[in-house]
Amino acid sequence: MDDTDRALIALLSDDARLPVATLARRLGLARTTVQARIERLEARGLIAGYTLRLGEAARPPLCATALLSIEPRSGPAVLDRLRSLDQVRAVHTTSGRVDLIVTLVARTTAELDDTLDRIGEIGGVKSSESLIHLATKLERPV
Repeated sequence: MDDTDRALIALLSDDARLPVATLARRLGLARTTVQARIERLEARGLIAGYTLRLGEAARPPLCATALLSIEPRSGPAVLDRLRSLDQVRAVHTTSGRVDLIVTLVARTTAELDDTLDRIGEIGGVKSSESLIHLATKLERPV
């Protein structure tokens, strides 16, 4: 990956919907060169996909993080159950004091409470701690 690839990725991170012609103009390259670079970055796995980030008005009113400690060798079964919950948006493994970090969304406190109860009932979950997100002060694309 060179400086041009990094500049291209930065432009796409700011707005993944920019037309290739606009990207080419901003980078000072031919459109076909930019298209080829995008395809190469995708093929190498440096660009894994394109996504939509919802604005504040479209987001569910409640976002939370659940920190889970799980029993040894129960990871795959716990992950399968977490995948079945619509409120679960992301699951990350960690090397810290907990085993999994789970990002949740819910429309109401009752829905969030029910989801946390269901997570606590999953076989292999030893303990959980939940943190409700109050306000987003900074959010950057990865």
